[in-house]
Amino acid sequence: MCGIVGAVAQRNVVPMLLEGLRRLEYRGYDSAGVAVINGSLQRLRSAGRVARLAELAGERGLAGTIGIAHTRWATHGVPSERNAHPHVSGGVSVVHNGIIENHEEMRRRLVERGYAFVSDTDTEVIAHLVHCELASGGNLLEAVQRSVAQLTGAYAIAVIAAADPARMVLARMGAPLLLGLGDHENFAASDTSALLQVTRRMIVLENGDCAEVGLESVRIVDATGSVVERPLHVSQLAAEAVELGRYSHYMQKEIFEQPAAVAATLELAAGGAAAANVFGATAEAVFRDVESVLVLACGTSFHAGLVARYWLEAFAGIPCSVEIASEYRYRRSVPNAKTLVVVISQSGETADSLAALHHAVSLGQPHTLAICNVPESSLVRTAQLRFLTRAGPEIGVASTKAFSAQLAALLLLTLALGRVRARLQPAEERELVQGLHELPAALGSALRTEAQVRVWAEKFAACEHALFLGRGVHYPIALEGALKLKEISYIHAEAYAAGELKHGPLALVDARMPVVAIAPQDALYEKLKSNLEEVRARGGELYVLTGADAAVEESATVHVIRLPAHREVLAPVVHTIPLQLLAYHAALARGNDVDKPRNLAKSVTVE
Repeated sequence: MCGIVGAVAQRNVVPMLLEGLRRLEYRGYDSAGVAVINGSLQRLRSAGRVARLAELAGERGLAGTIGIAHTRWATHGVPSERNAHPHVSGGVSVVHNGIIENHEEMRRRLVERGYAFVSDTDTEVIAHLVHCELASGGNLLEAVQRSVAQLTGAYAIAVIAAADPARMVLARMGAPLLLGLGDHENFAASDTSALLQVTRRMIVLENGDCAEVGLESVRIVDATGSVVERPLHVSQLAAEAVELGRYSHYMQKEIFEQPAAVAATLELAAGGAAAANVFGATAEAVFRDVESVLVLACGTSFHAGLVARYWLEAFAGIPCSVEIASEYRYRRSVPNAKTLVVVISQSGETADSLAALHHAVSLGQPHTLAICNVPESSLVRTAQLRFLTRAGPEIGVASTKAFSAQLAALLLLTLALGRVRARLQPAEERELVQGLHELPAALGSALRTEAQVRVWAEKFAACEHALFLGRGVHYPIALEGALKLKEISYIHAEAYAAGELKHGPLALVDARMPVVAIAPQDALYEKLKSNLEEVRARGGELYVLTGADAAVEESATVHVIRLPAHREVLAPVVHTIPLQLLAYHAALARGNDVDKPRNLAKSVTVE
């Protein structure tokens, strides 16, 4: 969601701050701003894109050796310049990610002390509070420490003050915040990608930490006020990994990176062919002990979990339930200490998923596994076991390569659990192992359907509604296809298990609503064909994804894409590719901003 960049240097930091914001644009935002100290505090804000903010900075000659910058995704207050960050109070300037839950109470107290509010945001409370505490004595770090002690909620905060121009102060509770260490200069950001332009040496702040950042050093204190050392991480990402390269959009780039992303993810199990220890040193003992699996996730990751339920129960013989993370912790569940709690997240900072993980542990379920794409993330550092997908940075808001990498990881988990529990039949094990080896090539073959999918997309672009159908393990893929189409093209789309068609959705079918069917040649193929005939009989237009040898005849109202031959176990992953391409090309045909869809953010770090 919102993005933070900060810098203390001996050079003009404005170009670095603006470049950092540009690299955070993928997170989703509606306004941007920057504040620097150059004798006095100077601030620029703009409702709209970072490019406009950069134009304003150039026109006004903005420069300074210490500064903070921000991209805002509106929560409190409409998108506008007056609600954009940084917020100021006197000579104090603040940027903030997260939500301050007690902001109304704090606002009343500050108004009573004579502070006037000019925005609708919760963040302005922080600026006035720090100013008030700084006026009462002490340095900026101490003022921030006293201020955050009065706040309730989730936050990542960066603060500068004209009265203390040699330092930047940071605070973190619930929202990610990193330090970047340079040579006689230091940095801060909410995301690794913003720092790669200047350093790969990073420190992840923990919840409750405050940090004082100067030219030559950083000092971190924890929630008790004690000075602490946090581990130094050297990011393995290259700056080029977040560049667009030869592609028109990040979504397009990331769709075509899927064979490589899956191959890199599967390399973790090379040689051991999915031995349990790829999930952690204690994984084999945990896998022997558990009696069930609970998957917690949101959005696209939730759909990956739904696919995994079919695999885990069919091949590993272990009961599996899948829950939306934001719902799980608000109901009374029946915990089992012998449940493996698997939390899936691309970013590892999804607020609902992190909260669900903590809730599961609080109920007495200690066996936890994080499947995540970001090694420095909160999720990875919290879970007992972990598996890092190697999809590389995913910039497009609509998740593509992270999804296929998650599915690869879940296939590995299925194989590992099946082996440890001695539930895999030899033929099933051979099928899974060989399938894992063949998956990158199968995805590469599926990408060759792009030209056919583009023809479909031109038709979809004129529609306002679409229906997606799948059976068995492909019902979650139908859900994912519908999600992709609506989040990027803004076409209303729904997905159903095809057997449910007569139980309501069939009433929607007419010539104006395209129906997409995921129809691989599996055990449910003939059943699905009957469902498709029901659509045809009511004048519906069908778009069918099926196997190379499927007996589906094309006609004026039946459009068929035959995917290259692949193993049955791989079908959910392979069929995802043309659905992603359909959403991408339909969005292009409608003139949408593919990488920055309206109202959405890449990483949902607030509830």
